[in-house]
Amino acid sequence: MKKREQMEEKFYYASQWQLIWWRFRKHKLAVIGGVVLLIIYVFAIFCEFFAPYDPNKYNYRYPYAPPQRIHFFHEGKFIGPFVYGYTYTVDLETLRRIYKEDKSKIFKIKFFVRGDEYKFWGIWKTNIHFIGVEDGHMFLLGTDSLGRDMLSRIIYGARISTSIGLIGVFLSFILGVAIGGISGYFGGAVDNFIQRTIEIIKSIPTIPLWLALSAALPQNWPPLRVYFVIVIILSLTGWTDLARVVRSRFLSLREEDFVMAAKFMGASEARIIFRHMLPSFMSHLIASITLSIPGMILGETSLSFLGLGLRPPVISWGVLLQEAQNLTVVALYPWLLIPVVFVITTVLCFNFVGDGLRDAADPYANM
Repeated sequence: MKKREQMEEKFYYASQWQLIWWRFRKHKLAVIGGVVLLIIYVFAIFCEFFAPYDPNKYNYRYPYAPPQRIHFFHEGKFIGPFVYGYTYTVDLETLRRIYKEDKSKIFKIKFFVRGDEYKFWGIWKTNIHFIGVEDGHMFLLGTDSLGRDMLSRIIYGARISTSIGLIGVFLSFILGVAIGGISGYFGGAVDNFIQRTIEIIKSIPTIPLWLALSAALPQNWPPLRVYFVIVIILSLTGWTDLARVVRSRFLSLREEDFVMAAKFMGASEARIIFRHMLPSFMSHLIASITLSIPGMILGETSLSFLGLGLRPPVISWGVLLQEAQNLTVVALYPWLLIPVVFVITTVLCFNFVGDGLRDAADPYANM
């Protein structure tokens, strides 16, 4: 009984964020999704170190090379992780290279090996990679049409694909909270004007707008700058759903006792909104942000795949999938679709985390 009383006392004296964290931990899929996202973002931040090779390094000897299997035993003897080399023949009818394992060539996989030189975060030069082989080659996810290592390109692509939408989500969040809060707090003619504006913005089709912006921006701009500008502009139209959620919450909160008490005590409108009303459903806003990030990732992937977003030499998951537009290529070299696995995994993990945060937003339920 004493232990139970201590638990109840701990529960009643806990802060809102402690309660949210305790409830979030009970959502196993959300916790797993959070761990996977943490790993993906660590790889994205330190992609130069984790990528085995320079992502733009051509290897003319091994175009469309299939993924190499990792082995531990050679002729019944354990020698640690290694890959066999390639040998290939050319099909005289299709002129396609047919690769086979060359068991006379053994390349041991090691950690912290020296390889292609790179600038870590563009600051200092080094050639130490997390994993690789000292001699020979290691293509764990195969190569593309130019013999470039797919694993290295996917790791580099994670940096852009997982981070490029954060700016758009941040801007959408600021606009949605500010405009939705004004609409719900003041009501009347202000609310009517903002809601009609939201309806007009939501009626604008996204794809034609993206095409128009792609054509209007200067052609001499680098692809990454063009995409960032388009993302920022489109984020100016992506705040509408969040604004309506915030408006509905403000309409229900503005007559609550704690808001009326703040008014009678002479608190300013800005203080009432940002100090009293917003914190009361901040957890819901965090969940909304988490669930909107996958939309940005899918948008970048889809538009880059169609050639409307990022373009080479920029590396993103959508750009990598451009080679998979030809069904014949996909049928012959299915490993070119591997970036889809990373897109799906990232989007699912964000959705799991968002669901967990949304459930944890009401920390007093089912504790």
